[in-house]
Amino acid sequence: MSNRNTQANKQAARERLRAERERQAKKDRTKRQLIVGGAVVGVLAVAGGIALAVANAGGGSSGSVSSGGGTDWAKVAKQRLVKPANTTGTNGTTVVIGKPDAKNTLSFFEDARCPGCAAFEETVGATVEKDIKDGKYKASYHIGTFLDGNLQGTGSKNALSALGAALNVSPDAFLKYKYALYSKQYHPEETGPDKFADDSYLLKVANTVPALKGNAAFQKNVKSGTYDRWALAMSDDFNSHKDVTSTPTIKVNDTVIGTKTPQGVAAPSTVAQFNSMVAKELKH
Repeated sequence: MSNRNTQANKQAARERLRAERERQAKKDRTKRQLIVGGAVVGVLAVAGGIALAVANAGGGSSGSVSSGGGTDWAKVAKQRLVKPANTTGTNGTTVVIGKPDAKNTLSFFEDARCPGCAAFEETVGATVEKDIKDGKYKASYHIGTFLDGNLQGTGSKNALSALGAALNVSPDAFLKYKYALYSKQYHPEETGPDKFADDSYLLKVANTVPALKGNAAFQKNVKSGTYDRWALAMSDDFNSHKDVTSTPTIKVNDTVIGTKTPQGVAAPSTVAQFNSMVAKELKH
């Protein structure tokens, strides 16, 4: 279970700020020493070249880069929003999958980098997929990116953009791709490398999904960041649900199911537990 706001996260943020200040102070001292040593114009030219290289590596283009981590997400926020197919709502942030006449709705609140979400999907994901197909309920998906802030990185946003590209192919491709991203084989450790920031890694995972393997349109949308702006809109929608304090959070017709803990409500951890809790809340 990943908490959106914890004391540990705040402490980590303070430590990162302190470390950044130390790095900047060291950088400033080095720069002063170089200037004192002479060749000021040359130093400035080199510094300018380095700055330009960093700026280019930081993603001056509007889309993602295959090397990963190259998207300038501050610029993405100003781009035109492109909504994937199979979405509704003003910004395409309503993602409901299942039979339209299903009487019940399960809402899933997740983050791509969340290990608790991965554990839930690995255990219960196949059951959810079957229930959706059987018309037991519709599934409404709300995907956040708060772990990019808590852990640093861009993997949550980048994976969400790729999920948008999969959703544009089909709802089934979206579900299977989401399941693959959360699988034991491909889901990164929460405190490990930010693998989802790398487009090539996301495409590698996508190649395990028949509808996405070799799909040129899907690959182009991932590489160019077609749904980057949509990913930010989805994240904003996720953040608007103030009653959701951790991931995964599962709701059955707006009632949160799970086991209460000091940190919040832990999602069902077994298929039997999930089925029992869902059954109690279903409308017949």
